Amino acid sequence: MNWKLTNKTALVCGSTSGIGKAIAETFAASGARVVLMARNQDKLNAVSASLEGTGHKTIVADFSVTGDAKRALSEWMFAHRDIHFDILVNNTGGPPPGPAHTADAQAYIDAFSAHLINNHEITQLCLPGMKQLGGGRIINVISTSVKIPLPGLGVSNTVRGAVGNWAKTLANELGAFNITVNNILPGATATERLTSIIAKKAEKTGKTEDEAANGMKSEIPLNRFAEPQEVAAAAGFLASEAASYISGINIPVDGGRTGNL
Repeated sequence: MNWKLTNKTALVCGSTSGIGKAIAETFAASGARVVLMARNQDKLNAVSASLEGTGHKTIVADFSVTGDAKRALSEWMFAHRDIHFDILVNNTGGPPPGPAHTADAQAYIDAFSAHLINNHEITQLCLPGMKQLGGGRIINVISTSVKIPLPGLGVSNTVRGAVGNWAKTLANELGAFNITVNNILPGATATERLTSIIAKKAEKTGKTEDEAANGMKSEIPLNRFAEPQEVAAAAGFLASEAASYISGINIPVDGGRTGNL
């Protein structure tokens, strides 16, 4: 089974830290040329320079600004008309934690724009090239809340569900073009976002951060948090030829925490 990505070009969003960075590293180690997309040029340059292989490129875009990702990618693709993406990874940081019923309407609008709208506009820009290449892989990094809403993440639960159903619809529509669409659902993963969630949980409950973290781990059958590289391994598989007949599914990478199949 071929897990190599030699001669493939991948666009990885949110790729300067956490899961996105780990996916970029996994793809590069598998032979892909990686185009990194995030908001900080210095961090993009640092990650690009650290990747295995050559020919990696960067795009600066702020996903929190409506339309900025579409603008930045459009301009980059116009300047690099000879490059088409075999692989697209839609990934960006999650909305702030908090209950659904106390969230401002604007919080939902901002999250919807940062996640679903950005994913949609980036995907639309990449699709013509994938069709020209004769196929492609679209991988969306979402959350296990697609399956079961998570306490204290009201806005995220809502928007992640929308992204999951959007992706399933795309999988049905794009199969005729040999383009697969799949979702990775990370559980609690050792990233800056998890650190923030633990800090807020500790503050709310009066526990120490270690106590809050241990409480979260106790809900996971493997009794630990994931490393970003473990989530990236799922993306590496889905991007490869080994996953050529897998489309329209959710893959939880959560240590067994999600309470359903």
